[in-house]
Amino acid sequence: MAKQDRAIRTRQAILEAAAAVFDERGYEAAKLSDILELAQVTKGALYFHFDSKEDLAHAVIDAQVSATPEPLPQVSKLQEFVDIGMVFAHRLTHDGLLRGSVRLTLDQGGHELNRSGPYREWTELNLRVLNEAKQRGELLPHADPEEAAPLVVGAYAGLNLMQQALGSRTNMEHWASVLYRHVLPSIAVPAVLAMLDMEPGRGLRALGPAEAPAG
Repeated sequence: MAKQDRAIRTRQAILEAAAAVFDERGYEAAKLSDILELAQVTKGALYFHFDSKEDLAHAVIDAQVSATPEPLPQVSKLQEFVDIGMVFAHRLTHDGLLRGSVRLTLDQGGHELNRSGPYREWTELNLRVLNEAKQRGELLPHADPEEAAPLVVGAYAGLNLMQQALGSRTNMEHWASVLYRHVLPSIAVPAVLAMLDMEPGRGLRALGPAEAPAG
């Protein structure tokens, strides 16, 4: 069991180091030697867990959704829909693995990488919650979850690209809030809309006391 736990910790250390290097330099400029140095592991340890730099990059990409904690359940499914994105925006400033995964997903280099996974997963997650909101009568009659879900995911991708270009990722929570304040009035029943918390800081509130800073 101790050997297995050590292997899990080693793999996670490699993933986090790779994410940091990919985030800073992009896929093509990232070097395995830099990842090894940051993770403080041997080349043999890296190749025990990952076959190549490409395999490692795919593991970082695949961790994007799982690296983001799930928000607490809410009475309103539309609030849960908002919380998915607000938690993502909040974690983007605190979670290096998530940042590295997002950088790889949006990176135009490394054409051999398959970047479709996070887009599909985020869309499926948002679609599931929106469909539940529709069934509960929280959406306007014309609102189509099949259109709204990928629209929001695509908007997040665009906002992330813009924030990266401007070097201001800390503003992501603000722009996520702006996005929901513009989109939700077009699909939400007014009585439900009036109760939604879409303000910056919602991501931390949606995670509950366990994620609150000490002191």
